[in-house]
Amino acid sequence: MDLLRVGVFSNTHGIKGEIKVFPTTDNIERFDYLKEIVMDCGRDGMRDFTVVGCRYFKNTVIIKLKGIDDINDIEKYKGADIFVTRENAQPLEEDEYYIADILGADVFSDEGEKLGVLKECLQTGANDVYVVTMNNGKEALFPVIKECVLDIDTENKKVVVHIMPGLLD
Repeated sequence: MDLLRVGVFSNTHGIKGEIKVFPTTDNIERFDYLKEIVMDCGRDGMRDFTVVGCRYFKNTVIIKLKGIDDINDIEKYKGADIFVTRENAQPLEEDEYYIADILGADVFSDEGEKLGVLKECLQTGANDVYVVTMNNGKEALFPVIKECVLDIDTENKKVVVHIMPGLLD
């Protein structure tokens, strides 16, 4: 199953089994339309849940899951990642992509040299930052701005970057 992470179960809310979710998606309003989630429940494996309610509080989303009516039924999964299937994901606009589709991509310089592999994408607020494990084993950070990240090919898992002065020093 192709899953995309949309949040993390950060805490319980009240005693009726509601959960607070810290969103890891660009569009927090996507939770308004979310009907099903998949939660990584550790030893209990990946579990499907039906969402029956949603509201917002500060920077979190509070969701109610069908069949979870007591804090004790859900508290043990605190800290779990929350996913949606690709079919339930937000539709993409032109030139948009899911971060999951580029993790593990080969990263090349604009001169054609293979630099390493994209390991992680940090969401900093101003712009995303790609964490690349370089061929020498060290990590390098590439800001996702048009002057630095020149091309993203999700189909071939390839990212082309321009090495800006001081970036690899």
